[in-house]
Amino acid sequence: MVEFEVPEIDYDRYSNRQLAAVPLAVLAVAIAVLVGSYMLTGSPVALGIDFTGGSQMTVETGMSQSEIRGSFSPEPVSVQGVGSQDNTYVVTFDEDAGDISSLTDQAEAAGMNVIGSGETPASFGDESQRLAVGGLLVAFVGMSLLAFALFRTFVPSVAIIVSAFSDIVIPLAVLSLLQVELSLGTVAALLMLIGYSVDSDILLNNHILRRRGGFYESTYAAMQTGVTMTLTSIAAMTVMAVMADFYNIELMAQIGFVLVVGLTADLMNTYMLNLSLLRWYRFEGVAR
Repeated sequence: MVEFEVPEIDYDRYSNRQLAAVPLAVLAVAIAVLVGSYMLTGSPVALGIDFTGGSQMTVETGMSQSEIRGSFSPEPVSVQGVGSQDNTYVVTFDEDAGDISSLTDQAEAAGMNVIGSGETPASFGDESQRLAVGGLLVAFVGMSLLAFALFRTFVPSVAIIVSAFSDIVIPLAVLSLLQVELSLGTVAALLMLIGYSVDSDILLNNHILRRRGGFYESTYAAMQTGVTMTLTSIAAMTVMAVMADFYNIELMAQIGFVLVVGLTADLMNTYMLNLSLLRWYRFEGVAR
């Protein structure tokens, strides 16, 4: 059996400011990206039809993607091929394209075979936005209360909260830069990231603050479990995202992509940002 060993990092070589600088700089850039996107487009990230409303159909045709676009008036916002099926495409329209029946008529008139279709009303999209934002806020507030309830001290609790916040903001910024639309699947992945983040941060905090042994001895013990767990999850989510994209399982592909980005950010935030705050608290903050 292959045994994975987490290398021991010589944290003594780096000051707390140096450890915290990189994660905080990445977080600042991510916030700047989201703010810039909001100022330019009115939304921090591009919203999918789950949140804006619109129509979608799956068609079978020998036409090219450009020919499919030209067959509709107005043109669809996207035409995506289905990875495992030849000549099969998913055609997406925004909320202003009209009702799905007229779009289906246009597709059939152009010689396409409509396999399936559906639409999301704009009012339902608005309600989905409110529910998604509300769900994220409730989950984040609940996580914050849990952190304070477990450790009952300011710095360790704030370290968990800041790390979890960064784990959410960084994937959102990546989605914004890549123009990947926010969907119910990506929101579900963000909710899962809160759980992943709390798990790794509490593991580190608990080892350092509540178990016997030196600071670095406790840190390496937590890393052996935490890093292994996170890397395993990243590998699993990468495979899931690739296979889901190949078979055009859009929901699973979106969840996998967001989790890979978020878990990668979590490694940085937990073992650089959170660790620097805990080291300051252990050696300087408590002594004051």
